[in-house]
Amino acid sequence: MGYRIFLAGASGAIGRRLIPQLLVAGHRVTAITRQAAKAEDLRALGAEPMVVDVFDASGLRGAVAAAKPEIVIHQLTDLPPGLDPARMSEAITGNARIREEGTRNLVEAAKVAGARRLIAQSIAWAYAPGPEPHAEADPLDSDAEGGRGISVGGVIALERQVLGASPMTGIVLRYGHLYGPGTGAQSAADPALHVDAAAHAALLAVERGSQGVFNVAERGHHVTTDKAVGELGWRADFRLGA
Repeated sequence: MGYRIFLAGASGAIGRRLIPQLLVAGHRVTAITRQAAKAEDLRALGAEPMVVDVFDASGLRGAVAAAKPEIVIHQLTDLPPGLDPARMSEAITGNARIREEGTRNLVEAAKVAGARRLIAQSIAWAYAPGPEPHAEADPLDSDAEGGRGISVGGVIALERQVLGASPMTGIVLRYGHLYGPGTGAQSAADPALHVDAAAHAALLAVERGSQGVFNVAERGHHVTTDKAVGELGWRADFRLGA
């Protein structure tokens, strides 16, 4: 029997690859986007779309309450198409706001709605300098400065809120650099991750994995993914339709 799932960030690169996987697994998906123009695309994928801004705390609470989800999945980002370098400076600040304020609003809405599990997107390249490959218990780079400092600060805020969202089970997926459909990239630097495999990790976390953090990336020098492979049954070579 499937779960009622509330997917925030549904129109992003991972969200669009995740919806079909959730539906095939028998789950019912309510998918939110900030842009009304994208709602019909989500409906065409098989989800029930809602148009809501994550910064509208009251509107978000209403949307989550109406969906009555058992599982909430947080795939929210605020990044320009193709990671346009000319827009990345501004995007870093906006993305950090999503991770801090947006996550706070989503956690509170999920709690009020009685969700049991919260799965959130983080990044696998926020670790502090040190011996590699990094495992999940290694410290994040809280002393970073400039744009990296803003990004890592947002990551720390997101993870703290998700992991502290009791009584919900909080699961953080630290994704590698994405490539594949919808990302504008055909390859990525270590730690790299195909968008289909990223989405599949979120699907697996719906039913598997205890509270905590999981590195999710292809084999490389930067991070170890033994925990995701062992506890979630995750595979870096997963592809839709394969």
